[in-house]
Amino acid sequence: MPFILPDLHIEMPGWVASFLARYPEPIDTPRKRMEVAIGLSLENVKRTNASGQPGGPFGAVVFDEDGRLVAPGVNRVMAENNSVLHAEIVALMLAQKKLGTFDLSFGGTRALALYTSTEPCAMCFGAVCWSGIGHLVCGAATRDAEAVGFDEGPRHPDWIREFEARGIRVTTGLCRKEATAVLRTYVADGGVIYNAGGPSNNRG
Repeated sequence: MPFILPDLHIEMPGWVASFLARYPEPIDTPRKRMEVAIGLSLENVKRTNASGQPGGPFGAVVFDEDGRLVAPGVNRVMAENNSVLHAEIVALMLAQKKLGTFDLSFGGTRALALYTSTEPCAMCFGAVCWSGIGHLVCGAATRDAEAVGFDEGPRHPDWIREFEARGIRVTTGLCRKEATAVLRTYVADGGVIYNAGGPSNNRG
């Protein structure tokens, strides 16, 4: 009997396009761009899937140098039964597909920015390294995600320096209070702290 490979199709929630339509472009300040990423994370929590389960409390957006939105991302881990579909990775994948390149720096000639509602976990750290992103902007801190129960994994302890050594500028703590509030809302509303291995081994 031949081995049958399943097709892989990642579906973004239908509400994302209408949500983004609220923000006329270009989005001209870092704070406003972060508000989009945090807004996506909150909307992903407010919207439930067919089983009544909210999406993970994480959002991300890739912007070009002029503040135009290239691609959004929301956490799709439980919705798609796929552990790699963190918001940052979804945004990077969509940006690369849209722009037709695996290298978002276009050979070092561009500096696109990834705005993410929470600092990257161990997996997203690696994804950002290889994406070609030129600027990473974060809202909530790793310790904020861990405080509500998420395990962000064995990320390099000096991760900011590692990014900067690769030419990736890093900004942390932008709208941290607002981003952290989404994490707390998710948990307070009964959101699942998910990952293989159960409660002692969860990841955001």
